[in-house]
Order: sequence, then structure tokens, then C-alpha cells
Amino acid sequence: MSEELVNEIKDAITPINDPHMGISIVEMGIVQNITVDGDQAEITLKPTNPGCMSITRIAADAKIRAEGVEGIEKAIITVEGHAMADSINEMINR
Repeated sequence: MSEELVNEIKDAITPINDPHMGISIVEMGIVQNITVDGDQAEITLKPTNPGCMSITRIAADAKIRAEGVEGIEKAIITVEGHAMADSINEMINR
């Protein structure tokens, strides 16, 4: 069941494009990992640039779309490899 939910989450976030490149964050490799435990999803994002100004918006969009998947109550987004990762993660996952 969780494998199915992982695929549904991936499908849900695939339409999110990097605003600078116009390419899906999944295709660009920004989405590093998706896991599901019960009704909670964890998504790891790693921007291509450690100073990317768009990663907060991308993370927020990913959270909203993942939480819109039936069977997912909460999505935790972890941004890695960004200069402001700790602050972004704290803000996104409140």
C-alpha cells in the first residue's frame, strides 16, 4: 500500500516545475526521496543551487500536493543542501 501511495505522491508533485528551468522537480532530480509511513509522507528535496530562491515555494507546493493525496494526512518536507535549509524546514513543517 505505501508503494502505491509513494507513486501517487510522485504523480501529484510531478507537475511542480522549477520556475527558472520550467522542468518538473521530479525530472530535475530535486526530489531525492519519498517515503510513506501510515498516513504520513516524507519528501526530501535538494535544490540544484544551495542559494536557490525558489526552494521555499517548491517545498510548500510539494507539501500541499502531497497532503492532497488520499490516504496522506501529513507531509513532512526536508530540504537538504541549501544555505537556509534549517529555517526552511522549520517554516514549512510547522
